[in-house]
Amino acid sequence: MPKKKHAGSNDWVDLDDAPELTDDYFERADVYEGERLVRRGRPPSENPKKAISLRVDAEVLERFKATGPGWQRRMNAALRKAVGL
Repeated sequence: MPKKKHAGSNDWVDLDDAPELTDDYFERADVYEGERLVRRGRPPSENPKKAISLRVDAEVLERFKATGPGWQRRMNAALRKAVGL
């Protein structure tokens, strides 16, 4: 039975065979503060949006999409206004 590789193991033996540490390598590396992994990306929202499936008239959808990028945000604003929020 072949020996299982440890997650931190590598294929090189001599330090001269180690891969070059480029700027890209460090940009993608995990960042820790002490023992805690620092999460990257957008922080969680206090009021996250909910994904739904909604059937609307084709003309309504076309009108919102015709306004360009951000049409979903504008559609949400119109719905909020319609319900008094």
